[in-house]
Amino acid sequence: MAGRLADSRRGRSSLRQSRTGVWHQDGYMAKKNKKINKQKPAMIRYPEEVLRPVKQYLSSRLFGLEKRKKQFSSEDPFADVSRLNDNAAIDADAAERVGHMRVSAVKQTLDRSMIQIRKALTQIKIGRYGVCESCGKMIDTDRLMIMPETTWCVDCEKKREK
Repeated sequence: MAGRLADSRRGRSSLRQSRTGVWHQDGYMAKKNKKINKQKPAMIRYPEEVLRPVKQYLSSRLFGLEKRKKQFSSEDPFADVSRLNDNAAIDADAAERVGHMRVSAVKQTLDRSMIQIRKALTQIKIGRYGVCESCGKMIDTDRLMIMPETTWCVDCEKKREK
């Protein structure tokens, strides 16, 4: 750092070259063969009139999933407090456990769907709807038509599932 300052005081360029690269004015070092400013892929923003129905659909779907989750919560046999006082047979207890596991699995699936929908709604709000979370490329419009809540392109989703 002191060498850079001394060079600039003598009227020389404030850039110095080393064996592995070039020191830049910002204080970082870049290799000679690398591009310093990589261009980001161009993003297309969807117009408001296209996003409005998508947002309405996702909001109504989120409301429906929340309602469904409440229904399943009421069906949970473990939610019934009277079962604690009930000294039922072992097979009834096993049936309650199976019922609870089924309800828990459905609630977990609903939670995942709700999280995904909330992420998509957030993407719409910040203006990044249709852009892959992972690679930053545009998600295919056919995929968005089928799954409007998706935030991953097909290629990144395949990699994620492996």
